[in-house]
Amino acid sequence: MGKAAREGSARERIKAQREQERRQQQRKRVVTIAAVVIVAIAVIAGGWWYVQSGKSETATAQLAPISHQADGTTVMAKPGVEKPVLDIYEDFQCPACKLFEQTSTPTVKNMAAAGQVKVVYHPVNIFTEEPAHGNTVRASAAARCVTDGKQWMAFHDRLFKEQPAETAQGFALDDLVKWGKEAGVTDPGFESCVRTQKYALTQADFNKKATDSGQFPKGTPTLRLNGQEVDNGVAFNPASLRQAILDAAK
Repeated sequence: MGKAAREGSARERIKAQREQERRQQQRKRVVTIAAVVIVAIAVIAGGWWYVQSGKSETATAQLAPISHQADGTTVMAKPGVEKPVLDIYEDFQCPACKLFEQTSTPTVKNMAAAGQVKVVYHPVNIFTEEPAHGNTVRASAAARCVTDGKQWMAFHDRLFKEQPAETAQGFALDDLVKWGKEAGVTDPGFESCVRTQKYALTQADFNKKATDSGQFPKGTPTLRLNGQEVDNGVAFNPASLRQAILDAAK
């Protein structure tokens, strides 16, 4: 075989190999998208069942005091209320967390305002693939830029309201700044804090510490009542969640 023929044959093999790799990547993308769709359908279907099985409450205008802790968590509780303790692990990018926000968060807020529970929020980042990973990191880092408790809750709620699809780029810096200001944030350092993602590394360290301690959740939302994980059938049913909290106070 001549040199030209050998080179031609090599080019054909390379072309065929690249085509095979392209098809493999295409199949991988299809499988990934299909998996995301299946998960989304399951969340929506399951969420609809939970919502139908327990009517959501209407949150009162008055919130319990909200304060940021040195360990990176945010506490909502009336002074002197130390138990029961409801730990909420959530990801601003998580569709099931958004459903919990719509369904059971009013109950949590009402009970905290009534002095019936101490609520501890743990915003974590469970997504590792892009664009969802970048979305959740930007959102959680921006939330750390809000120092006032009431404004933090308003921003927290807005992030879930504006949650992008897991397969779409979202939580743009411009939007995060805008939503913060609309949530009442007036701190002159807020915009710079968001745009530079000042707390992105702090948030990553928060995730690592939760992982190292064995407290990082397997999924979100994860609720722990006095340290015991709450079943989803209770977490997403406002009446059942209210009763579980009352029982934990006994």
